[in-house]
Amino acid sequence: MTRRLPGLLAAMLFAAPLSAHDFWIEPSTFRPAVGATVAVRLFVGPHFEGEPFPRVPQLVSRFVLVSASGEQPVRGGPGDDPAGTVRIAEPGLAIVGYRSLNYPVSLDAAKFEDYLKEEGLEKISALRSKRGETAKPAREVFSRCAKALLDAGGGGITGFDRPLGFTLELLPEKNPYALRPGDALPVRLLLDGKPLAGALVHALLHGDPAAVSAARTDRDGRAILRLSKTGFWMIKAVDMGPAPAGADADWQSLWASLTFEMTASNRVGRAP
Repeated sequence: MTRRLPGLLAAMLFAAPLSAHDFWIEPSTFRPAVGATVAVRLFVGPHFEGEPFPRVPQLVSRFVLVSASGEQPVRGGPGDDPAGTVRIAEPGLAIVGYRSLNYPVSLDAAKFEDYLKEEGLEKISALRSKRGETAKPAREVFSRCAKALLDAGGGGITGFDRPLGFTLELLPEKNPYALRPGDALPVRLLLDGKPLAGALVHALLHGDPAAVSAARTDRDGRAILRLSKTGFWMIKAVDMGPAPAGADADWQSLWASLTFEMTASNRVGRAP
């Protein structure tokens, strides 16, 4: 059911205190039938537990479904939750992608340093220390690069590694729908289409904080994550650097996520 906020301002303000939290796409089903309409919800919150985030047109740069035949928009209106819907027109693997525009936030020094540590951004903490800024509040602009992988009709084999051209993007190098519990999932992290080395990548299982897996990307932007159980998984990574001129901020961060579902029936293209 669609729920509309009385105004967009409340939703935009809601984004600010949750800037340092995870953001992900949760479709009504990861395995839709061909011809079905999928409701697409956006969520924000810490440690893969959060609240629905309604559609805020002022924040949306791109919101699409990409399949073998091309790209179609995920349609919705201001304040919608679910944030949009899209019809599945063909079988195979398809990707829902959401790219946001920049949004500013200010954090006090202690919260910012905790955030840097949690997301593996020690390079920024070290730079702040070198500049004598550890005890100073931080002004940041952040944006989201979220994806969800759907297996329409079952049995999809190709397209799991299809890039959407997001500024920061996670690409699985094996089909997640071919994995079983205990298998390893290699992923690549790209920044502006090039491998990003040294970034911390997490795999989180919804509802089970103990199932987390994490690894740093190598010089090829690759990290290998072991997925221990069936369930709703999110792969995530964050990159940060100095804010561009004119941004009225100290730092700019990019948040990438990829969601999918592992079930006991995963069989197609069984991974070694």
